[in-house]
Amino acid sequence: MMRSLIFDGELRFKADAAIPTPPPGEALIRTTLAGICNTDLEIRRGYMGFRGVLGHEFVGVVERAAEAPELVGRRVVGEINAYCGECPTCRRGDPTHCPHRTTLGIDRRNGAMADYFTLPAKLLYPVPDSLPDEWAVFTEPLAAACEILEQVQIRPTDRVAVLGDGKLGLLIAQVLQLTGCDLLAIGRHQKKLDILARRGIRSALTGEPVAAGFDVVVEATGSPAGFATARSLVRPRGTLVLKSTFHGEVALNLSMLVVDEVRLIGSRCGPFPAALRLLNQGLVEVEPLIHATYTLTEGLPAFEQAVTPGVLKVLLDCR
Repeated sequence: MMRSLIFDGELRFKADAAIPTPPPGEALIRTTLAGICNTDLEIRRGYMGFRGVLGHEFVGVVERAAEAPELVGRRVVGEINAYCGECPTCRRGDPTHCPHRTTLGIDRRNGAMADYFTLPAKLLYPVPDSLPDEWAVFTEPLAAACEILEQVQIRPTDRVAVLGDGKLGLLIAQVLQLTGCDLLAIGRHQKKLDILARRGIRSALTGEPVAAGFDVVVEATGSPAGFATARSLVRPRGTLVLKSTFHGEVALNLSMLVVDEVRLIGSRCGPFPAALRLLNQGLVEVEPLIHATYTLTEGLPAFEQAVTPGVLKVLLDCR
């Protein structure tokens, strides 16, 4: 039997769940560390209608992998979209959008906030020996930040704004700083923005006057109100990148997006190898983002901590 954090309409700790048996092509992973993400908090509000074990940010050790024995005993992180690999979407090179996919801890697949879980071996990446678990657990959100540069060309001469000073917003700002662009981070908490200031990234508090006309605006506030602010800052023919996922709807004026010819880009999961390299080379700093670490048994108070305003990353130690 194993421990797990499940959501079935309410968040519950379960001490007697069955250890999963990996189906063909999948590995059994023993979780060492898991991160509580804003998506996990939104699932509790009804996002995706998910029921099951939560958690998609993880570091773990492979216990069994019949079709990938080289991974057994290795520390790994993993992509979260389990795709079929055979449909037209997968064959054209878009497996993260596979219509048959399940998503770890988000859509029809039990997540990593448990002693054990399963994931296709093809989604797993060994963690460099030099990289501590507390850094490696940020691979998934950092990969999501890197995805922006896979989708948008950002030049050193571009004016770029990042809205949101949560975990993802702080990671995005650090990644975009590497392009040399004229970067401004906008958020609600000076203490969080100070993390970026120590890395030479300019910032402004929400509500302070900011000149509009940005070439690229990244919306990562995690709230419906963020879109309107982002829209007000982007220039005509500029690019608006949406990162927020939440339970709820957004009112928007599509006509003015047409009139201003604004390019609107949804951005989700990203490249794990690039994220691991940035972490291993120390080009992105994640340790200041860690607010607290709880044991898996303390999962319920950990979630209450994570939802507290001003709190950054809360981790669950599953060892």
